[in-house]
Amino acid sequence: MPDVFADLVGQDEAVDTLRRAAAAANAVLRGPTSVEEGAAPGDPGAGMTHAWIFTGPPGSGRSVAARAFAAALQCAYGTGCGTCPGCHTTMAGTHADVRLVVPEGLSIGVGEMRALVLRAASTPSGGRWQVVVIEDADRLTEAAGNALLKAVEEPPPRTVFLLCAPSIHPDDISVTIRSRCRVVPLRQPPPDAVAEVLARRDGVAPDVARWAAAAAQGHVGRARRLARDPEARKRRDAVLAVPRRLTGVGAAFDAASALIEAAEAEAEASVAETDAAERAALETALGAGGTGRGAAGAMRGAAGQIKDLERRQKSRATRAQRDALDRALVDLAGFYRDALTMALRAPVAPVHTDTAAIAEAGAQKWHAEGALRRLEAVLECRAAIEANVKPRIAVEAMMLALWKG
Repeated sequence: MPDVFADLVGQDEAVDTLRRAAAAANAVLRGPTSVEEGAAPGDPGAGMTHAWIFTGPPGSGRSVAARAFAAALQCAYGTGCGTCPGCHTTMAGTHADVRLVVPEGLSIGVGEMRALVLRAASTPSGGRWQVVVIEDADRLTEAAGNALLKAVEEPPPRTVFLLCAPSIHPDDISVTIRSRCRVVPLRQPPPDAVAEVLARRDGVAPDVARWAAAAAQGHVGRARRLARDPEARKRRDAVLAVPRRLTGVGAAFDAASALIEAAEAEAEASVAETDAAERAALETALGAGGTGRGAAGAMRGAAGQIKDLERRQKSRATRAQRDALDRALVDLAGFYRDALTMALRAPVAPVHTDTAAIAEAGAQKWHAEGALRRLEAVLECRAAIEANVKPRIAVEAMMLALWKG
């Protein structure tokens, strides 16, 4: 059976760093004589520290690396074998000493972070490490970041914090938290490595795996979705048809509306089942369907809890919509990147092989300068949405820029 690092695609240097750190952490638990005399988890010679930041572009495997490292820390052999109970339960998300924070909304609030820090201060119940994995740590509010900082500054003796963020830029992670963490940079996996994993692990046909890996631009999760989900391929085809639809101002606004509505529909479909299950579970817990006087009174007093659930679900739906829209923008950026490289006659393979002929026609019409301006318009749209510009306004501005060139 493969070890816990097997799914970390194209990150040999990072895997080597994490293996050595896990071995050092295991040695620390066995006592000072197992490593340098008197070594502690934070000593550079031990290769282990109490706080880590995993950085890299989307799809590079930040959360995969963090979870794999958490499993290696809980591994009975200190290697991340993938077979012992510590590895198995951590990778399954059921280990009692591993807390996974996966934000569903737009941010991670201070209340959630304070509760997390309080739990992290407890002694590991399994006898190894208390591990806190925070995916998308760039979504920490300022107050939540301050709550986390205090724990990172004065960590409990056997607690490890693993943070995932796009970069160590102050916009993504505070300078003070960064200064107390060891950084593990990840790179965009090469398409060949992604294709190999799709074929080996997911049973995807080699030719489909190669196409999906190239179209996803090294994003492992997106490549898997394209290879296995016909609906995802249809949505991609619709996005790549946008350049041909931009024949005037009206067409640009129509294309913007279609893109926004498609993202909204995809997001609604992705959260509808979860939302319904959560609401039904909460109403049942509050006594819905009961006939006694107490049950009726409990339901009358439950309005606040239901409202809080609706607020969290709305935040999750907004995040799902933005994620869906961003996937579409990445595909569109790939098309204009192809047009740019073709205009420059660069010796690189196209991202979208199935629209290469259209990109070539665009390159001849727009030349390198026009293709570059269009690519920049897509990237500026992504940045604007990330900065909380209304998605519809940002997309409409982008479509007009793509039409004007």
